[in-house]
Amino acid sequence: MTETMPPLVDLAATLRALRRAADLSQRELAERSGVPQATLARIESGAREPRFGTVERLVRAVGGRIVISVAPPGVGLVAVPPVSGPLDEDDGTGSGEAEATCSLPAVPHDELRDRAGRRYPAHLDVWPVREPRDWPGAWWADWYNLPPERHPLRLPPATYERDRGYRDRRRRAEQVRREFRVRWVTDDGRPDTAWRFVAELPGGELIGELRAHERSPHLLYGFDEERWPRELVLDGVLVDGEHRRLGVGRRLVEALLGRMEQVDVARVAAVADGGGVAFLAACGFRGEARRTVALALDRPVSAASGRPRSGR
Repeated sequence: MTETMPPLVDLAATLRALRRAADLSQRELAERSGVPQATLARIESGAREPRFGTVERLVRAVGGRIVISVAPPGVGLVAVPPVSGPLDEDDGTGSGEAEATCSLPAVPHDELRDRAGRRYPAHLDVWPVREPRDWPGAWWADWYNLPPERHPLRLPPATYERDRGYRDRRRRAEQVRREFRVRWVTDDGRPDTAWRFVAELPGGELIGELRAHERSPHLLYGFDEERWPRELVLDGVLVDGEHRRLGVGRRLVEALLGRMEQVDVARVAAVADGGGVAFLAACGFRGEARRTVALALDRPVSAASGRPRSGR
């Protein structure tokens, strides 16, 4: 009977995932391990099968370890995974085979290629380029609104950011976007007419807050209470500066609108200026000049005293 070989680890993909997990470029891993960068590049492209000693040096350079699991004699086969990870070991019944596995997450952009058919750096975050603003190299993208045939430079299929600080901030932002949660606060002693929503990270760190209060239109306008449904006034939406542009504010507003639907509140009013106007407009708010008007009075100021000039 012919024995079936167990599935083998894709060594090239595993080493790329290992390098990404360690946040090292090929050059940095080559310097740490003593394996020439050219050799490492050929291994990662699948053009060369490395010796066991080479794999060991690469794994040890990033603090990993190699595990060898062997099935009972005459029953199983030997598998050597290139990095530490769980193995399906024999359970003692004499009926299993060793299987090579890898616990590292795959490189998320491993399928992307540049125009020459090469993979993008495994340790960097790569994203597809669909328009000029997606590409850091398109310095002209914010200044000109040109059709594709008029672009000064040809857009690449994908791009990445070399600056490590920027990349780390981008990764952190993606993590925050995935993990933060919005909840309605009801246990802080406020009256039921005072609404509060907070955006928090898993550890409880507060990164955003929305406050609103119910007002009574029948008192405001002097009509019968039954003629006027409940409505809200949005007091403000605050997001920590480090966590802006991650959708936190929009999620807070969506939570407010969801709660309004649950308790049959059909209207919320807000006063905003500057960037707040654009934010609320993006959330569905519309201007109403007939309700609230912002007024200002400017008087000429004396440059010498800093006081308003007299009328003489």
